[in-house]
Amino acid sequence: MNTSTSLTKIALRKFRKNFWGVFSLSFLGICVLVAVFAYALAPDDSKNANQMHLSIHSKNPGFEVEMITIPGKMEQESSLSTFFFGKKNVATEIPINSYEITEEGVAITEYTSDGTAGLQKDYPLELFPKANSADEIPGHYISEEKFILGTDKYGRDLLSRMLIGIRISLAIGFVAVFISLVIGITLGAIAGYFGGKVDAAIMWLINVTWSIPTLLLVIAITLALGKGFWQVFIAVGLTMWVEVARVVRGQVMSVKQMQYVTAARALGYTDFRIILKHILPNALAPVIIISAANFAGAILIESGLSFLGIGAQPPMPSWGGIIKDHYAYIILGKPYLAVIPGLAIMSLVTAFMLIGNALRDALDVKA
Repeated sequence: MNTSTSLTKIALRKFRKNFWGVFSLSFLGICVLVAVFAYALAPDDSKNANQMHLSIHSKNPGFEVEMITIPGKMEQESSLSTFFFGKKNVATEIPINSYEITEEGVAITEYTSDGTAGLQKDYPLELFPKANSADEIPGHYISEEKFILGTDKYGRDLLSRMLIGIRISLAIGFVAVFISLVIGITLGAIAGYFGGKVDAAIMWLINVTWSIPTLLLVIAITLALGKGFWQVFIAVGLTMWVEVARVVRGQVMSVKQMQYVTAARALGYTDFRIILKHILPNALAPVIIISAANFAGAILIESGLSFLGIGAQPPMPSWGGIIKDHYAYIILGKPYLAVIPGLAIMSLVTAFMLIGNALRDALDVKA
């Protein structure tokens, strides 16, 4: 126990000395916080950040416009539901060029980007419950809105879509890696410990699965389970267990020859207890490193599936889906609409790979 504790402390100390490992772990910590508080941070806190303004589509980062909000019928929502899933979009936001207070309410001129006269509309005071008089309408319902990352082709706030989209990327990593670890560790440990026909059968399954291209297998599973959020998670997880199983099998085959395993058998311990208590704790260091790489792989696979249209389905924001919607804009003078989510995917994947490298160095007993 003391040796285990000391080795853990040594590994942690070595990890802390790795600048890029610590930096990447800090970056991922920030990403997790952003994912949890996405709707609190997003300028557009409607569900899936799906508030559309077609008149201001594809605007550059930093674009500002006046917006009038026409409230709709409010529905009772719990604060917890709003925090995690956003508000139901019941209000109508209209970009405007100008407005004028009238005796009955407010007259607005809708926004146009080409400088022509916009459509004019009148809204009576009755539509604005917080305003006791027409003069109070601007203070409660008209505001200057700034789109820090611009707007997408539907006029939605790109920053809000990016913030909420990080949930998909992190969730796919956690769920897919969890599924791959459960299946891979279980099958790898059984194959390595028992050997013989059990090992041959499991290795046949591993080799068959390994021979199928990952993306093709994920697409087949996704089509079988149907398009959707959780189906993608399961599909990716079911394709990433093979490498884990192979590594665990090799580690178990090596560790089971140790004297303490022989002693455990002599004491009459069950095979399950020997595998769980004595073998796996001493064979999981490589698995931890592989898990970091699998995180990165899961994010890339999900982005590819969303780009192909069989990942997270609209209007749910996904970084791969955002690239799919805007990749044509790269040659139309607005490349940032596809480059921004691309850079986000690259930074998240790079962070996981750097953490994997740092863990490899920290857990290297030869170093």
